[in-house]
Amino acid sequence: MVYQGLALITGLSFILYGMSCLTTQQMITEFDRFNLSKWRILVGYLQIIGGAGLLIGLFLNTTLVIFSAGGLSLLMFMGFITRLYIKDGFIKSSPAFIFMLVNAIIVFGFWDITVGI
Repeated sequence: MVYQGLALITGLSFILYGMSCLTTQQMITEFDRFNLSKWRILVGYLQIIGGAGLLIGLFLNTTLVIFSAGGLSLLMFMGFITRLYIKDGFIKSSPAFIFMLVNAIIVFGFWDITVGI
């Protein structure tokens, strides 16, 4: 039940954050600051797809949850590294780090549910 709750909250969060990547001036400015403006739209869509995969997977197929959470965990790892690279520091980078860990927890939790290891 905990893993399903984490997947639900995380899925909704990524859909909203992905939509903001596509539509808000604040995210355009942030991606310019990261020197990654050409990747903003792709990142936004990947976040929406990953979040939707978490939500849909809860109802249809736990394997979809595993792949979606794994992809989001990788995306957040890259976001964390990017923030450290531009010298944002650990505190400012911590949301990406926390979402990376939460998605890794979701992967392992659903892996256990699906595969039983």
